Amino acid sequence: MLCTTIKKGQECPFMTKKGCSYNGGACFTLVEQCTGCTRVMELESGWYCTACPEPAIKWKNGNCNLATHVARETKEGVKINPLKASKRGGH
Repeated sequence: MLCTTIKKGQECPFMTKKGCSYNGGACFTLVEQCTGCTRVMELESGWYCTACPEPAIKWKNGNCNLATHVARETKEGVKINPLKASKRGGH
């Protein structure tokens, strides 16, 4: 349904016929770590995330998994079982 509270006119999974069903009945503003992300949108009441209603929760245990401005670290030197690798390569 379309949001009628904070993000008016935007599609929202938390919107019901009775109003916003998210915790507190509305989305929360961005946190400092969200600066630079492409999922940010500015509204009359402040800056909000287009993907998450409460950005602070996404940053609670490290980097946000939806953040577009954070580089993901790749694991180098990962050991591969040679027996399994040979079986995969044969198909």
